[in-house]
Amino acid sequence: MRPPDSWSSARVTLVVTLATAAAWLIVWMLGADGLAAVWGGFIPARIGAVGDEALAPIWLTPLTATLVHANFAHVALNLLILVFCGRPTEGVLGPVNIVILYVLGAYAAAAAQWVVQPDSTVPMIGASGAISAVLGAYSILFGRNKVRVANPTVARWLNALWLMVAWVVLQIVVGITFASAGIGVAIAAHIGGFAIGLLLANPLLLFRYRRA
Repeated sequence: MRPPDSWSSARVTLVVTLATAAAWLIVWMLGADGLAAVWGGFIPARIGAVGDEALAPIWLTPLTATLVHANFAHVALNLLILVFCGRPTEGVLGPVNIVILYVLGAYAAAAAQWVVQPDSTVPMIGASGAISAVLGAYSILFGRNKVRVANPTVARWLNALWLMVAWVVLQIVVGITFASAGIGVAIAAHIGGFAIGLLLANPLLLFRYRRA
């Protein structure tokens, strides 16, 4: 499948990119990075907790966390991946489905992080979990299928499994590398987002063209 060439079919990706960049810029100009991380970041330990009414509602924080980033490098890298993978993915899936993919990716990332570290009080911030979902869908839609079996359904699932294993290994390597430098990476969130992207790519594609 060849990626679309025009930005006219990727307006949602463009809006999300600009909104995320603007949110980081405003927070940075106000010098409120720490406050934004605590207020809008996803904190696993908040699930079921009381007395945190001054913070964003816990059910909303998987989304508000996508607008909060640690620094310029953090937001720039995330948005670079979003622009590269989001434009062609939206061109194929359509604007409604890319929104569904991004939102579910954010919640899948938060859920995966909660499963691994349910008692963590460290805010999970950044759009990388949601963007991982877009990257997962992009991998399925535009990646070359490395699995060769007669049954196309089996081939599709084996390809998704191969991509998932490769992504998990990559995340482990990245996590170890950054940990040695004292930088925390939400590995589980990246894996959760990517997994939902792999699972939803073809169903969303079929849903868009269900009447074709």
